[in-house]
Amino acid sequence: MKIIEPSVEFVNAPDYQTLMKTIEAAGRTCYKSEDLIKDGSAEEMVRKFLSWGHESPIEHASVTVRIICDRGVSHEIVRHRLASYSQESTRYCNYSKDKFGREIMVIRPCTICEDTDAYRIWKRCCENSELAYFDMLDAGCTPQEARSVLPNSLKTEVVMTANMREWRHFFKLRTTKGAHPDMRKVALMLLDKFEEKYPAFFDNLLDVHTERKM
Repeated sequence: MKIIEPSVEFVNAPDYQTLMKTIEAAGRTCYKSEDLIKDGSAEEMVRKFLSWGHESPIEHASVTVRIICDRGVSHEIVRHRLASYSQESTRYCNYSKDKFGREIMVIRPCTICEDTDAYRIWKRCCENSELAYFDMLDAGCTPQEARSVLPNSLKTEVVMTANMREWRHFFKLRTTKGAHPDMRKVALMLLDKFEEKYPAFFDNLLDVHTERKM
């Protein structure tokens, strides 16, 4: 059994200016003000849309990411309806095969510290689940049958595509202090990447920035 950390990465992340120009062109259609489009006008216009609460134009821009997290966190991620997902399947992935290292991967809950009784209990439980999983495969069970004993901490990969409006909604919900700690950790990792690449979309998420400091 291997214990790993969650991670996130962009899979398809359009260039910032290309993204902004697409949104500006779409949004200005509402006002028939396309004649005002000029070099450097896109970012200012997008910020105006957001300040006006006119967020439908930003639905024309989508970003795809890959998230490595535990199964419990993935269950929260896929609840976001206005998005598309592809997820590692425990029905078809047989973790006894060489390409998986003949072991399962798990992610430690971020609130459980190593060298504690809680950590040792959690690790023992995951190890026992791994043994039971391989025993079921050896007994002739299919991966979709054996997966019933796998823990919530099992590592999974999710490719998620959403438009910028849904990403804003995602971060508003999943980065607050009241979010599940493991979900919040992944969401904040993603938000750091989005803020660096697409700053205009997140400047006014004051509640997110406030919660992050708490």
